[in-house]
Amino acid sequence: MSTTSPPQAPPGHGTVVVDHDDLLDLTAGLFIHRGLPRRRAEESARALCHGDLAGARSHGLANLTRLYLPLLDEGRADPVAEPRTLTDLGAAVLWDARRALGLWSASEAMDLAVERAARHGIGLVSVRGATHLGCAGYHALRAAEHGMVGVVASNCGRQRIARPPGGAVAMLGTNPLSVAAPAGGHPPFLLDMSTTAAPTGRIRQAAREGRPLPEGLLCDDTGAAVTDAASFDAGRAHLMWLGGEVGRYKGFGLGLMVEVLSALVPGAGLGPHPDALDGDGRPGGRDDDIGFFVAAVAPDALREGTDADAGTLFGSILACPPSDPDEPVRYPGWHEYHRARKRRREGVPLEASVHAELWEEAVRVGLPAPATKEVRR
Repeated sequence: MSTTSPPQAPPGHGTVVVDHDDLLDLTAGLFIHRGLPRRRAEESARALCHGDLAGARSHGLANLTRLYLPLLDEGRADPVAEPRTLTDLGAAVLWDARRALGLWSASEAMDLAVERAARHGIGLVSVRGATHLGCAGYHALRAAEHGMVGVVASNCGRQRIARPPGGAVAMLGTNPLSVAAPAGGHPPFLLDMSTTAAPTGRIRQAAREGRPLPEGLLCDDTGAAVTDAASFDAGRAHLMWLGGEVGRYKGFGLGLMVEVLSALVPGAGLGPHPDALDGDGRPGGRDDDIGFFVAAVAPDALREGTDADAGTLFGSILACPPSDPDEPVRYPGWHEYHRARKRRREGVPLEASVHAELWEEAVRVGLPAPATKEVRR
């Protein structure tokens, strides 16, 4: 653990900067305390800390005590479950994750997809019986690290969060989708998005911080914009689809596409199901039996020169003259790559409240509390 400063009681507000390796050690230690084998715990820690490292705080350590530890404590995730192969066709595999922690099982699925793509040009691992995977982009990047294109999609099992356009009952989850690809000598391309206008984590993060939301993320039953983030969990507002009011069928269509790929194909829990019709309009159901679609494509297996072409493609984007000289043109993944490099060197900023939760959990189970490098009020 870092010795930059001695462990100290957490501050009440502001931002705390913590060494990245310290966060990995603590997070892995907390998972080991819950029964995960060490290698599995360390991989789960890397997947979870990726959110804070890359800047997606809503999918980072804020979820450790709110989502992942409760999954283990309640027995909804099995710390030692080994995924079972149900069908193996060489390039395509069907897995039952058997409630293994999704932070780990999604990475294992992508590693298997990469192995099969190296043999067949493409590898698909279709997964059911899974739990929440964290940032889909973290797992997609594993393919890019091997010179491949990675695709990851996940439904939310039987948890229903968003309503179909014109519907009065929640039927679908946020259904994230990610694509990663090498970019020649440039930072890898990484698209990581929910198909709703925002993930629920972003809404709840704003609620914790007392910040208003921009219009276009939440609306009430009449369709009027809602900017009070606390209204979501209070049941006074619901999530909109990507594309806003005008383009909502695009986001809704993408959400259904993810449901088809990640739930219908492997036989995972369905969001749109007769059970959902008994809902009161608000989010409901449990995120059990989540499904994953995990694929790797090896372009070099099809033809030569793809790496050079990727450099040309993304280099041309970076070279595009900006309309504002102070805002150079970038592509998805560029900022996240450079942000992660900086935070590995200088430390990872956390909400003080999240740091306090980690500190308290560490003390409770007898692990070294996370030292702070800097406190910003």
